[in-house]
Formats: sequence, structure tokens, C-alpha cells
Amino acid sequence: MAGCRGSLCCCCRWCCCCGERETRTPEELTILGETQEEEDEILPRKDYESLDYDRCINDPYLEVLETMDNKKGRRYEAVKWMMVFAIGVCTGLVGLFVDFFVRLFTQLKFGVVQTSVEECSQKGCLALSLLELLGFNLTFVFLASLLVLIEPVAAGSGIPEIKCYLNGVKVPGIVRLRTLLCKVFGVLFSVAGGLFVGKEGPMIHSGAVVGAGLPQFQSISLRKIQFNFPYFRSDRDKRDFVSAGAAAGVAAAFGAPIGGTLFSLEEGSSFWNQGLTWKVLFCSMSATFTLNFFRSGIQFGSWGSFQLPGLLNFGEFKCSDSDKKCHLWTAMDLGFFVVMGVIGGLLGATFNCLNKRLAKYRMRNVHPKPKLVRVLESLLVSLVTTVVVFMASMVLGECRQMSSSSQIGNDSFQLQVTSEDVNSSIKTFFCPNETYNDMATLFFNPQESAILQLFHQDGTFSPVTLALFFALYFLLACWTYGISVPSGLFVPALLCGAAFGRLVANVLKSYIGLGHVYSGTFALIGAAAFLGGVVRMTISLTVILIESTNEITYGLPIMITLMVAKWTGDFFNKGIYDIHVGLRGVPLLEWETEVEMDKLRASDIMEPNLTYVYPHTRIQSLVSILRTTVHHAFPVVTENRGNEKEFMKGNQLISNNIKFKKSSILTRAGEQRRRSQSMKSYPSSELRNVCDEHVPEEPAEKEDLLQQMLERRYTPYPNLYPDQSPSEDWTMEERFRPLTLHGLILRSQLVTLLVRGVCYSESQSSASQPRLSYAEMAEDYPRYPDIHDLDLTLLNPRMIVDVTPYMNPSPFTVSPNTHVSQVFNLFRTMGLRHLPVVNAVGEIVGIITRHNLTYEFLHARLRQHYQTI
Repeated sequence: MAGCRGSLCCCCRWCCCCGERETRTPEELTILGETQEEEDEILPRKDYESLDYDRCINDPYLEVLETMDNKKGRRYEAVKWMMVFAIGVCTGLVGLFVDFFVRLFTQLKFGVVQTSVEECSQKGCLALSLLELLGFNLTFVFLASLLVLIEPVAAGSGIPEIKCYLNGVKVPGIVRLRTLLCKVFGVLFSVAGGLFVGKEGPMIHSGAVVGAGLPQFQSISLRKIQFNFPYFRSDRDKRDFVSAGAAAGVAAAFGAPIGGTLFSLEEGSSFWNQGLTWKVLFCSMSATFTLNFFRSGIQFGSWGSFQLPGLLNFGEFKCSDSDKKCHLWTAMDLGFFVVMGVIGGLLGATFNCLNKRLAKYRMRNVHPKPKLVRVLESLLVSLVTTVVVFMASMVLGECRQMSSSSQIGNDSFQLQVTSEDVNSSIKTFFCPNETYNDMATLFFNPQESAILQLFHQDGTFSPVTLALFFALYFLLACWTYGISVPSGLFVPALLCGAAFGRLVANVLKSYIGLGHVYSGTFALIGAAAFLGGVVRMTISLTVILIESTNEITYGLPIMITLMVAKWTGDFFNKGIYDIHVGLRGVPLLEWETEVEMDKLRASDIMEPNLTYVYPHTRIQSLVSILRTTVHHAFPVVTENRGNEKEFMKGNQLISNNIKFKKSSILTRAGEQRRRSQSMKSYPSSELRNVCDEHVPEEPAEKEDLLQQMLERRYTPYPNLYPDQSPSEDWTMEERFRPLTLHGLILRSQLVTLLVRGVCYSESQSSASQPRLSYAEMAEDYPRYPDIHDLDLTLLNPRMIVDVTPYMNPSPFTVSPNTHVSQVFNLFRTMGLRHLPVVNAVGEIVGIITRHNLTYEFLHARLRQHYQTI
């Protein structure tokens, strides 16, 4: 099969040597990390689970509601506010930890290497300096790669995964404590190792993990540390706290609390309300001022001065007092900004296209191999990056004259850093006095310092230097994003775009003669254009950049530039985070469906092949269902035998109501047959109906309908067959009986009932079944036991489980005739996990999940719709 991946299979996909590969479905190929052809899109995988954002209003939950009053409600709300404050403070402390040690390691590395370069430039031993730099970088990158081997989810920025989580997809391991530790220490080493990555992006992931874990007061990694904290034991609360944590991460990274709130809203959260907005903003403010307080005190010794709002500070953009012609920007500059937005969108689309191809190559050729290969790839990238940085700084740089403001520190720079920091960030490698090496100044500094040099350095950078720097940084950053180290993309994109903007400013000044151009503004717009072209964010990114610059007058040009860059890039491909979400096969739901999707109805996209349980079901049946299926929820149904006779006689009304089930008769019968066979293999199981004598006889056709309703008035579930299972001797009509929906029950709830022995015997009433409280049902959250870990010898297969107290008796439902746009809006805005399709007489005819609403699935069904017309 491996040999089929060459050109022969691509040219002749029906060739016999590829026959084995063609038998796999696209979903199976995706799970295996393969695609049918190199250019085929990866379909959403079906092994991702959705979050339970919708409340399950069952009996245990109603018991909790009965004990609630206004006083307890206010206490619960107060605890929520305290938790979001704690999340913000902890996220700020995480950012402080990362910043402190990155700064410490970077200063140590550059201090040793710079001293060596200055000494060896006279002695002719620069190779020794290169070896020292390689030693530092390879060691740091090796440590970062080892941490990713411990927790693979810690690789990358984490923003695509958090975007999926906020969208309602449960990504395994994404918010665990071990992931946070590997992420924090890994990004510390990867940034200190000289890779073209940033620490700001992983801060968003770190904040989300803090938000998910802190309110739980327990961890899977530290099982012995547990507190009796009964609050927030649901996906609904956890997802709200993750939203707050992600916003706090943005706020800590950029000093932009409002931008963080908008980021959490724009990048995935489908459910939002005013109360959540206030809590998220408060959490973001807490993170910003916590980080600001400690950074200002540690670096400047002025505790309480709040001078450094975020990890990345753009400084104040201000023209020199001596230059009367200088303006930050003019109306004429807007035309240049629009052109820069178009170029930024094109560059971003190119970056995303190249990175997507690299990611697909890694999926096929790197990830299937031993994990050591990923470490070697990271070391190779580090080796090449270090050599390029060193050689470019030594060979390609030009000696430029220092301006007077650079020597003493200009006013705009003075507000953020001291004059000593300005002088230390200017590198004079191989240059005489009063000059500096412009390429080394950009490469031999932390990325944040290089950005500030491009934004505020009054000294000139050679156009050739800027062009070479942009090209090298563009290619190496594209190669680096996606290797097995924690890595952010914001800062590399900002630095690359700032070099592009500064190059445009130099061309306008030197070759066109526009003396009013302020280079810092064009560097900022270039950074916004390129970053917008890569990530395709608009609202939140505009506010983040405005808050980072502390200059509201930049609002209009930044917004226009980002909009143009997004529109241009969207013409060619998606944003970088959406691309990586697609490569992982995550079923992400967009904000809304396309207009032509309303040609489809719920009956066109639903899954008709149902696996269901009865309200009272034997343990043997439940175990067989749970072990032979992978579904996460099961409709609780009874067989509507009153409608069965009318259906078999061909009654027009009933036939119309269930016409959507006819196409699935065979598939449902096959599912039933598999369940029946699996039950036969169950130990000590006997598939005989011992309850036949308790089944009420069918009423006569002429019996009064009102009398039937009165007899069933006190029987909520009239047709209960705890031992009934489909038999191979049944006719098609017997197999296909109308099913009345009574509710939904989750797999986790069924397994919990089995583990805790919630059942009753045939000789007893269902009232004798043990009752579980809400706290007992949620005790194992979020890691519920698995059915395959259940000891079957402890279970009596003949015992019966009454699931009705624990099911959701009132789930959201839709009609088979509901348009897809209505189904989509209901599913997304309410944060649903399963949406039953119920006809006019209350019979379930199908079920809709997240996978039935993805872009790829809807387009496939639309194509089928066109073929049937």
C-alpha cells in the first residue's frame, strides 16, 4: 500500500495496485492521516466529540433546582466572579514567568555570543562564535522538542485548538495541566533557542488551560490533589471559563483587554450573553494589570507605576519635535495603505499556501515515523536558522550612520525603555565608530526589540537589507510554524510585516520624495497588513493593535488595511488557523451557512440509522449497545404500536409522516441485526421475551379512542420491552416500527449508571432502583469511565435499568421539513450536541450532529440534491 503513493497512483487512481487504498472511505483515510490524492481536501473526522453546552434537565438537576433560592443564586454568581478574577491573575503570572526566563536566557545567550564575536572579529575565530550560538540554540530547541514528545498537543500556538474548543469541539488533552506545563516551558525554550516563533500566541492557549482547570480544583495529572468544590462541573461552565482564559491570554500578551474580549467572541464562541461579556472583560483586565504591576516593578523598580501593559509593547508613535513637516499619517497615505493591504493579503495567502503544503508533507512523511524524527526535524530547522542568522548578520549587513536620537534615545522610545536598552539593541558588528550594522541589529536581537527598532528607530535601514531580511524571515518563519515545538505566529508575522512596511516607507522617501512620510506608521501598517493576510482576523486584531499602540488615530488606517488584506487573502485560501483546523479534520462550524444550502431540509442531512434504547432496558442490552457502537447519545424511545397497524394498512397520514424513514429501513435493520448478534455473544444472555405476559393486548380497532387515552393517562411509557431485541425471524414490518421519542441519554450517563449499579430486578418495581444525585452523576467529570473498563462479572445481565430519571426529557427537536439554515442557527447558537428530527406525531426519524452541519458534508449533500433533480 505504501508503494501506491507514487506517480502511478496519482495518474491512474483506478489502477489495481491502489485497489486496497481506494476501498477506504475518506473519513478513514483522514483518521489514518492520508488522502486519496495530494490535492484532495481532508474531510472532517467523526471521532471528535462535541461539548455539552445545553443543560440536561433531568431529575437530579431538578432536585438541585428545588434547593436553589435567590441567596444561593447570588452566592453562585459571586463565586463565578471570584473565579474569573483568579483566572486573570494566574494567566498574568504565567505570562510574567515566561517573559522573565525568556529575557534571562536571551540576554545570557546574546551576551556570550556578542562578546565572542567582538573578540573573534579581530582574532579571526568567528567559527567559534557560530559554534557557541549553535550550542545555545540547539540545546534550547532540543528541550522544547522533548516537552512536546511528552504532550504532543502542546506543539504549535494552540490557537486552532482553542478556537475549536470555543466552537464546541472537545479536543482531547487540550486543556490539561500537563499540556500547560509543557506549553509554558516549551515556548520558553523555543523562543530562547532563536527559532522564528513568538511567545504571545501560546499565551492564549495557556490562559485557556488555566481557565479550564482552575475552577475544577483537581487535575488528572495530580490525582491525589482534590478539593470538595461542588461548582462548575459541566461543559457549559467550563467553556465559559475557557473563553475568559483565552481572552486573558490575549490581554496579557498584548496589553489589550478589550481586544482579548473581542478575540474570544470573534474566534469561536457561539454562545454569548451580556453577563459573560462582563466576566470575560473583567478577567482580561485582571490579567493585564497583574502582568503590568509585576513587570513594571521587576524591570524598573517602580511598583505600582504600570508602565509595561503587555509582553509585546509597541511604544508611543510620535513625531520628533524638530521635524515640523512630520505627521503620523495623512489622508493621502490611505491610498498607500490600501495597496499595502492588497500586497499583505497576497503575501499572507502565499505564506498560508506554502505552510499548508509543508503541513501535509509532515503528516505523510514525518508524523507516521518514530517520534525521534520530529525532534531531528526541529533540530534541523534550528541549525539552518542559526546559520542563516549568523551569516546574514556578518556578511549581508550594511554600516549605517547613527542618528543623534538613537544615541540618546528619542522621546517616543523613552516612554517604554531606557536609553541603555536602545543602545544595547544596536549592533555594531564590523562597523566603525558612529555606525551600526543594520542587518545584525534586526537579527541579533529578541524579536520584540527588532520590532521596536523598525517602529521607532530614526536611523535608516538599507532597502536591500530590509528586502533580504523580509525574504529570509518569511521563508524561515513559514518553515518553522508546524514543527514539534510550542510556537506562536503573531510576533514573526508582525516583524516580517514591519520590515515590509519600513521598506515601503524607504522607497517613498528616497525614490518618490514624499518627505512627510513617517516610517513608524508605515512599519505598523505593514505589520498589520501581513498579519491580517495570514490570520484573517478583523475586529479583534484592529482593537489589539490600537490598544498596543495607545494611539486611537490609527484606528481607521489599521481597520482599512486589515479589511483589504482579509478580502484579498480570502480570494485564494483560508486563514492559517482555519487551514490547520481543516488539516486536523476538526468539524468546525462557521458563523452561518451559504444561501444555497436552504435548498436542503433536515431530512436531507440527518442520520436515519438510529441506535436507541428503551426507557427500561436490561443490562445485557445496554452493554451490547455501548460496546458495539461509538455514539455519544441515544434516543430513549418506545415502539408506537398504536400507529403500527395504521402504517401496515397504508394509512396516508402515517405514511407521509414517516416517509423520511423509508430509505433507512435496510440500514436500520442491519444495525439491529448486529446488535442482536452481539447480544447473543454476551455471557449468560438469553434473548427470549420474559415480559410477554405483561404486555397489554392490542386494543380493538373499534374501541373508543378516548377510552384508550384515559387508560394510558397514568402510564408515561406504555410499551416497555426491557428484554425485547430484534430477531432475524422478524419481517421487515416488524423490524420497522414507529418509534416515539421520550428523551436523550448520553453514553457517559449510561456508563455511570452501570458502574454505580443503578438497576432493579424483574420481581421488583422500578421505584426500588437506587437514585443518584446530581453531584454523584457529575463526580467523574470530565473523565467518565469507559464501558470497556467495566468488569462484566460484577453485573447481572438480567437486571433492568430505568433510564428515565437521568435522560433529558425535553431536548431541542426539529421537523424533517426544517430548512438547513434554521437547523444550523439553532444548533450553533444554542451550543447543541445532538438534535433529534421528529415528525408530526412525535416519532423520531433521524438525528443531526455537528458532523451533519460541516461545510464539506453540506456541500456533498447539495451535490446529491442536484443529481436527483
